[in-house]
Amino acid sequence: MDVTLGYLRESLSNYTEKYESCQQIYAKLKENQYKDEGEFVNDLNEAEMAVLDLVLKNEINYAKKEQDDKRAHELSEVYELLF
Repeated sequence: MDVTLGYLRESLSNYTEKYESCQQIYAKLKENQYKDEGEFVNDLNEAEMAVLDLVLKNEINYAKKEQDDKRAHELSEVYELLF
């Protein structure tokens, strides 16, 4: 799995118990072999993009707060492709 998508999958796992929409996105990541984040984002519908917009904002802010620059950078790679 692409490193960036690995970070995304890990971040989404924090939300799967509470949000069905995150479960669906997580399952999509797990079941498909995306070559990169661009291919993954192209496979999302508008509702999934909106959910990821919120999740990624939270996760990127958390990573920055924890000074995890690598994680923040990898998640930003996906975030920038959403819209």
